[in-house]
Parts: sequence; structure tokens; C-alpha cells
Amino acid sequence: MEGLSKLQKLTFPWKGFWRKTWTRREMINGSWFPLEVFLLGIIFIAVPYFGSNNIAHFYLEDAFSVFPEISYDRSVPVINWMIIPYAALYLFYPATLILTPKNDKGRLELISAMQMLILATLFCVMIFLLFPAEVDMRNQIDWDSMNGIETILFEFIHTSDKPWNAWPSLHIVHSYCLARMITHWLNHNYSETKWAKPFMVLLWVEWILLCISILTTKQHYMFDLFSGMFVGYFAWRFFQPTLDKIQSSDVDSILEEIGWSN
Repeated sequence: MEGLSKLQKLTFPWKGFWRKTWTRREMINGSWFPLEVFLLGIIFIAVPYFGSNNIAHFYLEDAFSVFPEISYDRSVPVINWMIIPYAALYLFYPATLILTPKNDKGRLELISAMQMLILATLFCVMIFLLFPAEVDMRNQIDWDSMNGIETILFEFIHTSDKPWNAWPSLHIVHSYCLARMITHWLNHNYSETKWAKPFMVLLWVEWILLCISILTTKQHYMFDLFSGMFVGYFAWRFFQPTLDKIQSSDVDSILEEIGWSN
């Protein structure tokens, strides 16, 4: 794994973990592979997240009485329709799977990107458990002012996600890393299509709205937003050498290095 530090090798495809999945990469004309990667990855993302969320909700004390909340947090107005860009995070995942190139290089990039998300999630979960902080602003929401779609989305978020796991915002960490991965593929694999540039603009406009929405839906504090941006940026920079190595190397040499050449 030349060119990668010992820590960065953590984002290089894990030989044993993905070996069986790799042998099935051509199933259903290559369509099964990204779905299987997603299903495996989601176990190591959703389980730690919701597990720590419920542990904090039922068993842990709020570690901060003032910090990370600042006075400005309660001055941010509730904007009901912003629950739509907030919930749109969940569209980033299928978009990533759909846009994954159906060739071995794209598959290696997807595996490595999933590992990055798993590692970033576990890092955040460690903070959630060591420094639990409750986002106590949901009482500012006026339920009577919502339309049907807004009510459904708010109820879904509040039911599935307890007001803990505040900082760094995993909503921001995941959306940033996924947007960067999608942008990478748009630039390298879809640049000749007419829809690539408009889609990229839409993607980053949505990401900006999503950043705002975690405040205007009272899901997070300002500190959560900026700490999430920092972790997301750091996670991407940490992952970048692996992505560059896969992009610039011959696939056969990468497979040999991993141990999947046979």
C-alpha cells in the first residue's frame, strides 16, 4: 500500500471483510454489488448510531448545561419546509449507489468510501457516548403551522431519532462525504453527459440547504454544524490518498495488493 500512512490504510479495501462480496460483483449485471455494499455498510453505521442514540437517551446525563448551545441557537427561526432538505440526506445514499461506476475501479472506490463512512461514524459515536449532549429546542416548533408533508417528516424524524448525538452532526459528516464522492464520479465518469453539471449544482445547493436545515428544524446547535463540517472535511482528506491511489493505479495491481487477484 505504497503512498498510504498506517492510519490511511484503514480506508484501503479490507481484504477479509469484502472478499465474499467482491466475488459477487458481476451478479445482476453488476447491480447487486452496490446494494450489498450498502446493506453491509448500513449495519456498521445505523446500529452504532441508533444504539448510542438510545443509550444516551435512556442512560446518560447531559454532559453540557450551556455548551455546545449558544444564545444565537434559540434565535434561529423554525422554518417548517426546511424539513424537506433535512430529510433529503436519505436520498444521498441511493444516489451514490446508482452513480457508482459498474467497473472494478468504481467498485473499489465504493468499498473504500463506505469504509470511510464507517470509520467517521464510529469516531462520532465515540464522542456521542463520551460527551452526550441533548438538543433541547424542539419545544420551539409550532406543529399547528405545518402542512401534511411537513408534519409527516417531522414526526418521522422525532420518532426515529432521539434529540441526542448532537455533535459533531452526523447529518453534515455523511452528506459532505457523499456529496464529494458523487462529485468525484460526476467529474471522472459522467462528465460527457448533459445532466452531470446541472445535477452537481443541484447536489451542492441541496447540501447548503441541508446545512441550514439542521438549525431551522431545531435538530442541532450551531456548534454541531461546524464540528460536523470539520469532521466531514477531515474524513475526506484522510480518505483522499486512497481514492487517488485507486484512481491512478491499474486495477489488477490494486487487486493483487489487496489479495483478491485469484
